[in-house]
Amino acid sequence: MKRMIVLGDRVLIRQDESEPRTEVGLYLPQTVKDKDEVLQGVIVKTGPGIPLADPSTLGEEPWQQENRQQLRYMPMEAREGDYVLFLRKAAVEINYEGEKYFIAPQSAILLIIREEEDLPPDDDLPLDFE
Repeated sequence: MKRMIVLGDRVLIRQDESEPRTEVGLYLPQTVKDKDEVLQGVIVKTGPGIPLADPSTLGEEPWQQENRQQLRYMPMEAREGDYVLFLRKAAVEINYEGEKYFIAPQSAILLIIREEEDLPPDDDLPLDFE
């Protein structure tokens, strides 16, 4: 059995090609779609995040380290199941087992739409898209 493993701060996105309004109520004008600058989709997988250096090993060469610790990552804001708008020019299109996906760095994501119950309680942005 094969599985995809997303590395670093990248996300795997399945494009939403529905027209004209998405299931989350988002509408992209035809001018944006014609230019293909911004795409929309659902995150299928995420990488572990941005690797962090161990401050105790700064100045040492990696091959000289005797006690290598487990690599630590700064977690990403994007999560599996998030609906996102992302920049097409920063993404790479792939076909895997007959499905089209995009691999993009988290920095290419312009907007995340997440179910309200999945938001942290201290979120101070009361935006409603109804």
